[in-house]
Amino acid sequence: MSVKAFELVPAVERDLLMGDKARINIECIECCGKHLYVGTNDCFIHHFLLAEVASSKGKPGYLAQKLLHKYLGLKKPVAELRAASALERLIVLCEGIVFLVDMVTLETVPSAGGGGAKIRGVASFCVNENPVNTDPFCVEMGVLSSKRRTVQIYMVYEDRVQLVKELTTPEQPCAVSLDGYFLCLALTTQYMILNYNTGASQDLFPYNSEERRPILKRIGREEFLLAAPGGLGMFANAEGVSQRAPVRWSESVIGAAVCFPYVVALDESFITIHSMLDQQLKQTLSFRDGHILQNFEGKVILASTKAVYVLVPLPLERQIQDLLANHRVEEALILTEGAQRNIPKDKFQNLHKRILQQAGFIQFGQLQFLEAKEHFRKGQLDVRELISLCPLLLPASSSFTRCHPPLHEFADLSHLAQGDQEKVLQCKKFLISYLGEVRSTEVVNGCREDVDTALLKLYAEQDHESLLDLLASDNACVLADSVPWLEKYHKYFALGLLYHYNGQDSAALQLWIRVADGELQDPTRSDLFEYIVDFLCTSSNVDLVWKYADWALRKDPIVGYQKCVRVFTKRHTSKDQPDLNPDDVITYLGKHSQALLLYLENLVLEKRVQKEKFHTHLAVLYLERVLSLMSQSPKDEEQLTKARERLQALLRESDLYRVQFLLAKMENREELLLERATLHGKLEEHDKALHILVHQLRDFPSAEAFCLWASSSRDSAYRQQLFHLLLGVYLDGSPPGQLGDSGELEMAAVDLLNRHGEVFDAVRVLRMLPEGWSLQLLRPFLGRAIRANMHACRTSRIALGLAHSENLQLLHDRLKECKKPIFVSEKKGCHLCHNTFSEPSVVCLPGGVPVHTHCVAQRVRDSPTKRQLTNSSKHT
Repeated sequence: MSVKAFELVPAVERDLLMGDKARINIECIECCGKHLYVGTNDCFIHHFLLAEVASSKGKPGYLAQKLLHKYLGLKKPVAELRAASALERLIVLCEGIVFLVDMVTLETVPSAGGGGAKIRGVASFCVNENPVNTDPFCVEMGVLSSKRRTVQIYMVYEDRVQLVKELTTPEQPCAVSLDGYFLCLALTTQYMILNYNTGASQDLFPYNSEERRPILKRIGREEFLLAAPGGLGMFANAEGVSQRAPVRWSESVIGAAVCFPYVVALDESFITIHSMLDQQLKQTLSFRDGHILQNFEGKVILASTKAVYVLVPLPLERQIQDLLANHRVEEALILTEGAQRNIPKDKFQNLHKRILQQAGFIQFGQLQFLEAKEHFRKGQLDVRELISLCPLLLPASSSFTRCHPPLHEFADLSHLAQGDQEKVLQCKKFLISYLGEVRSTEVVNGCREDVDTALLKLYAEQDHESLLDLLASDNACVLADSVPWLEKYHKYFALGLLYHYNGQDSAALQLWIRVADGELQDPTRSDLFEYIVDFLCTSSNVDLVWKYADWALRKDPIVGYQKCVRVFTKRHTSKDQPDLNPDDVITYLGKHSQALLLYLENLVLEKRVQKEKFHTHLAVLYLERVLSLMSQSPKDEEQLTKARERLQALLRESDLYRVQFLLAKMENREELLLERATLHGKLEEHDKALHILVHQLRDFPSAEAFCLWASSSRDSAYRQQLFHLLLGVYLDGSPPGQLGDSGELEMAAVDLLNRHGEVFDAVRVLRMLPEGWSLQLLRPFLGRAIRANMHACRTSRIALGLAHSENLQLLHDRLKECKKPIFVSEKKGCHLCHNTFSEPSVVCLPGGVPVHTHCVAQRVRDSPTKRQLTNSSKHT
């Protein structure tokens, strides 16, 4: 595919060069800055001054001014010219002789000895553009001998030349290029690399010089361009390795040059330009009779036999824009990146970013979204360029204006999609994805409000699931622009979130309540009522809680109380958000009895608030609920049972309510005898409680359970006392005036003894039992009592033995700690009776003297005071 990379501009017209002389032909050229030197076949050197000018259409051009021409005095054409600007000399090859000419006067330079600075027998030469000599007034030159298979290295000075190295080659060389110590040679049949410092050589590839003239150009540091068989332009470095792919040019190429990133080739009829970056043919120019193509410090000059032309490269930016205009994105990017080394860093970065952005928009317009996103990301695109394709997405407060010159040709998405709504939808989906990715990156620095507002509008319009996530997180959506947009698409719940984020909780609640009441339609949250309750739970604005809690309590009387009470019971408190005063809440809930009950349950049963008034209030509410259910006709036995169980549990577990107050409320309520018994137990009126349970309710299991409950936090003696009290109630029989079966009480007493025999004092029980009772009835009790007594006796003996053993061990340890051991043997005698010891049992007198035990006993008996012997040494 073609691109206009160069323009061919005339530099020296035929008439200016040769006038009316028809047989004069150009043989060689040299350009140094603005100075152009032309060597002709009549042995003249012509000196021109080239000035770059612009035409009326802005195209580049050159104006040539002839300064001088000089006849060299020889018969053959001037073969080669090379400028040594530091020396102000031209190096000329003519008739196999290399000599120096003054660049200004074109006079041949005489040598210091008067014989001229000349090298004879030269077939070709080249100048080292990467010299190894540090002398700035010296030029290095490689020379090919016309008669010998040698390469010579010369140092060229202002008025002399000096041979410094001569190397022999395997074949006759016919072309040479020099870089540093490396010579690239075209021999008769092949190319080779030769290091003239070390003598090392590297063969490259074969080439037949008899078929066509070899091409050998230095294009960079230690890198050369060679004409290879098969119409290929091959690159080779000093190590003989090709690090670039070859370009394919004509088989009949007669000249080549590199003007990065292009390779320019000349054949008999055309100039072809290939890219070094992708090896593609980019441009072809018609050019007949051309035979010279040379790159002079970035200026590509061509010559036919009669005239000189300059191949002017068009600005890279223009080339890139032409590629982009033709939607050749990849080529444009390759050219941009390849041109990096020729453009200052800052300028290249700006150019590269812009090209990436343009490429992204081209691919965006082609719906190639993955590629477009990558180019937008690398090009650090201002995302508002994308957003502006949908004009209504940017907030009214945005100061954004599109880039100039524009990055794309689209007015808006409709223009891009040519009215295809499916394409518009795809573009908006991509925009949603891209904005969602970049909104938390540095790409949106300074335009966060524009991005978040645009994203909100897209989410609302497309009914996107991420709308709520955006509003529930940190965002910069502009409220004034977002409100009408959310209202337009009936996103009232989302609008409430936006109000909340902007600190307008009251507005959010009013809006949500209108939705919950059916005034506005928004199906976003089916559990909106619960959400409002949770919102009130977390709100730090206490005034809002008092204002809207009543609505919540009235909204759903059946299920609502349980949910709404969370507003008061599940609040998250902190330093800045103190908890609500329970007294205020109780007063507030006074007209909502069920809600008040739930709130008190939370205070008493869950939070364990230790205040008498809360416990008493809850007990009263429980009692009123029970009395209410009892008064109904017919009674709901299931509800009544549950209500009584809650009341009884509170009466048993709480120690803070006013017992006498509750007893007074239950007075003369025969249905609440069990509750009254519990209250008597709280007052430790256990005899009254047991009387109710045994004689009035005849509920013997409850009587036993009462004893266990009443003694649950007391010692075993207290529990034994309660059980003996219950046994006494059983054995005393029914009180006078009350009907009852004494046999039933006796059987209850037997069952009590047999089930809880370990609690009772067996001796005391036996004294209490009537003499007429059968032992067979009490067999379980007696068996357990005997086992318990035996167990206690044996356990006490074991404990006594262990204590005795521990005492002996402690005495033994104390003895070891107090003094060294005392040795007793059959050879030692008692200090009192002077007889020897026959057994180890001795008594130690003060001072550690051992004596017989019977001697000490006799001494004590004989003592008038019957005093005990003091063992001051503490040894026995």
